[in-house]
Amino acid sequence: MIEVTYLVLLSCVVFVIGIVGVGLNRNNLVAILMNIELMLIAVNINFIAFSNYHQNLEGHIAVFFVLAIAAAEAAIGLAIFVKLYERYHSIQADKFSSLKELA
Repeated sequence: MIEVTYLVLLSCVVFVIGIVGVGLNRNNLVAILMNIELMLIAVNINFIAFSNYHQNLEGHIAVFFVLAIAAAEAAIGLAIFVKLYERYHSIQADKFSSLKELA
């Protein structure tokens, strides 16, 4: 069985990759969305690791909630990207200044 230390280290690495990706890709909205998903995956790894370590199911249940939130976030984010593309013919963040005009 994999030790908790290795899983927490993996989670930290994935989370840092997500943070760095958000920092480096400030203009590309799809890349930002993917990096946020990476950060949520890192949280899920921690939930599963500590749930297995403590021999309970609370972490596994929390993962289902995080996955549901991630799916909703992706669906809403992609819907917003479609509206932005219809309006500005691009999804680069520097092409638009506010979302007020979309309504």
